[in-house]
Amino acid sequence: MIYRYPSIFELFRIPTPPTPFNATKSCTQLCVRLTPAAASLAAQECNLKSAMSITLATKLQKLLMLSSHRRLLLTKLVHLAPDLGLPPNFRSRLCNDHPDKFKTVDTSYGRALELVSWDPHLANPLPSPEVQSLGLIVDRPLKFKHLRLRKGLNLKRRHRDFLIKLQELPDVCPYKTSVGEFPKESIEAEKRACGVVREVLGMMVEKRTLVDHLTHFRKDFGLPNKLRGMLVRHPELFYVSLKGERDSVFLVEGYDDKGTLLEKDETSVIKEQLMGLVREGKKMRRERRNQSINNEVGGYDDTIDDHIDDGTKDGFDSLLDFEDIDGDYEDFGSDNEEEDDEYDLSRVGVNFWTADAHVVNDEEKGPSEPW
Repeated sequence: MIYRYPSIFELFRIPTPPTPFNATKSCTQLCVRLTPAAASLAAQECNLKSAMSITLATKLQKLLMLSSHRRLLLTKLVHLAPDLGLPPNFRSRLCNDHPDKFKTVDTSYGRALELVSWDPHLANPLPSPEVQSLGLIVDRPLKFKHLRLRKGLNLKRRHRDFLIKLQELPDVCPYKTSVGEFPKESIEAEKRACGVVREVLGMMVEKRTLVDHLTHFRKDFGLPNKLRGMLVRHPELFYVSLKGERDSVFLVEGYDDKGTLLEKDETSVIKEQLMGLVREGKKMRRERRNQSINNEVGGYDDTIDDHIDDGTKDGFDSLLDFEDIDGDYEDFGSDNEEEDDEYDLSRVGVNFWTADAHVVNDEEKGPSEPW
């Protein structure tokens, strides 16, 4: 791997003291170190992590303020930790470095993080996304109610009317309201659940996470059992991607029409710079190999690169995966909660927003469309 990325690692030799077996010869030892560019990125990342300690603690505090019992199991927080940008050792370091915000306690279900102080300045939801100008020539009220959706997304009139009705309801603050304040399966309870998911996705580094990760917090955040169905039912707020073995949910307002993240986290910027060094190393290795072939130099050792594949899959992405570091992020599997089933279209005669009525399914094809 060291030879594979010459833009990140470099080899050098240092002299070693003579031994009784080689008293007359000078010996050297082969060592490895980071290149100046890689060392600079490593220093930036180290300084950034220390400076972001308060920011990461604020994210955990807001999650605890969203929970109904102001307490979350550490085994559940592990699922969201990489998406939140938490370090692998957050359970032993970050959770204990801010006793004024939260503390770790023992429960019958395991170790949990409990809220210590309520911060009213953090109990403010994300501002509503700004409605872009429609480009009208005459500045006058619209004759029909407008629902801002992604380009190419068409909904049936019944579905559109429901989303407009939910949009006209008074805003529900997920921090200051509990799930018990609204009737179960009511439109007000669904608007609160959408606000909770919107707040959680807004804390993510890339404004996205796996749907399975959110299902672990259904009881803690007061989310419906059929959480995936609710996410698909609101394409104006969320986008559910079916790519891969596990579905992902994106916050629509965090991306532009081309699917580009609007606000990039500082950690993601450093990661992109590191990947640039990886691509530069591939280019250097390829040029070195071509030069060796063209000049027919026998001193070049082709055995170094025989086992290296110049394709895109070089295994370097696993080094950047937080879940592989020290084995701290374990896969705990799914909780013993109800499975997130699909909609059942056979049940009719109920309100649209209830869990029994599901109009956005395969025959809709709306929210499942790509960007």
